[in-house]
Amino acid sequence: MSEIKVNKISPRTACGTTTLGDSGDTFTIPAGVTITNSGTAAGFGATGAASWDTTVKTTGFTAVSGVGYFVNTTAGAISVNLPAGVAGDVVAIKDYANTFDTYNVTLVQNGSDKIGGSTVNATLSTEGLAVTLVYVDATQGWLVTDNGTQDTAPTSKYVTATGGTITCSGDYKIHTFTGPGIFAVSCAGNAAGSTEIEYIVVGGGGSMPGINHNNTPAAGGGAGGFRFASPSLAPLTYPAKPLAAPAGLTASVASFPIVIGAGGAGGAAGPPAGQAGTDGSPASFSTITSAGGGPGGYASTPGSNGGSGGGQGDFPGGFGAGNTPPVSPSQGNPGGMSVTNPSNPAPGNGSTGTGGGGGAIEAGANAGANPTNPTSGGGKGGDGAGVPNAFGTSGENCGSNYYFAGGGGGGVYTPNPAIAPGGPGGLGGGGTGKKGTDSPNFGTAGTANTGGGGGAPGGACSPTVAKAGSNGGSGIVIIRYKFQN
Repeated sequence: MSEIKVNKISPRTACGTTTLGDSGDTFTIPAGVTITNSGTAAGFGATGAASWDTTVKTTGFTAVSGVGYFVNTTAGAISVNLPAGVAGDVVAIKDYANTFDTYNVTLVQNGSDKIGGSTVNATLSTEGLAVTLVYVDATQGWLVTDNGTQDTAPTSKYVTATGGTITCSGDYKIHTFTGPGIFAVSCAGNAAGSTEIEYIVVGGGGSMPGINHNNTPAAGGGAGGFRFASPSLAPLTYPAKPLAAPAGLTASVASFPIVIGAGGAGGAAGPPAGQAGTDGSPASFSTITSAGGGPGGYASTPGSNGGSGGGQGDFPGGFGAGNTPPVSPSQGNPGGMSVTNPSNPAPGNGSTGTGGGGGAIEAGANAGANPTNPTSGGGKGGDGAGVPNAFGTSGENCGSNYYFAGGGGGGVYTPNPAIAPGGPGGLGGGGTGKKGTDSPNFGTAGTANTGGGGGAPGGACSPTVAKAGSNGGSGIVIIRYKFQN
């Protein structure tokens, strides 16, 4: 390799042009070489520019003019000694690990050199800060000519969280809580990525009262309230879509207690009369609470209000209202009517059947409208809401969707062997109602972690067995968010 050593290269004529190499040539400048500029030459190494040293600094050091440094204060605060200032000198500093707010960088003056006209050392304490300083003169010393933070060019961030049973569906994580727990968010994401949290929150299903052996049967228990948001699935058609809130929740770094509503406890058996069942308990996550379902009615005791209402046991006892307390979109529907209710399109007598409990999508069916026996029988529990497996595979599977919050089926009193059947439970864990001659003729409990209402027991003169009421199904909380692109 040939080598030429000169102190200066000048053009042959005054104000002429000097060309270094030909098009496509590469000139290599060895490490440690400093290129300086008098401050008057345009277009080359202009005053205020710095060449960046990509070796990250983790301990204190003395800066060199013309160089920018990436400084990592993860382990503790760091001091940077500024060089002796000459007009036009430049030094730049960048927060490497976004930790300047926790552990600061102190810029230490060289002798009597000032920083921003002050004789006090400067502190860099803004997360993600990048700052460029140029030495001007003895009056002002080092002045900031440029600064910014990483937020001006954000990278995509997504929600990061723990809690429950975690599964994935494409770019989304699903946290399923079948019991109480904590949903802990450690990163809330950002607008460049995603900050939205989608959810299903289902309250506990309503239970059934106990009955005496020779009393009219009970009506189906109402389903727990169903509340739901999933904007990412909005273009799809599925049974829960009418109940979907228009937006999910915005993530924040915090720990959120998860409350899973227990199903209502069935009432004790008679005699002389059975004890009333209890409401399902609410389920909650963050600002979302779903009410428990109302117990089914019994004789003249009305079905109770709740997320969905309990059915009517007999007239004049009424059926329970749904969506109580009211929210929008509605969290549930009312229970169905007994055959003895004059408003029932298929009126009958107390020996025929009672109303089904309300579900998330449908009201409880009126007694006498049993789809397994169109002329008679206990009312069918209202169907619950179905969602795709993008929310996991909890719930009652039917086709391509998983259902929650189905109402319990109504019971039938049969003093003799009649064919009128008990009402089926609604899709989404609703328990089946029974007729008196069924063996056993205890109603079926709502399915756990669906919020399904309890199915009603059947009533009969013989055998002379009093029956405890069936329980409602416990609720569930499912949380879904985008964790990658």
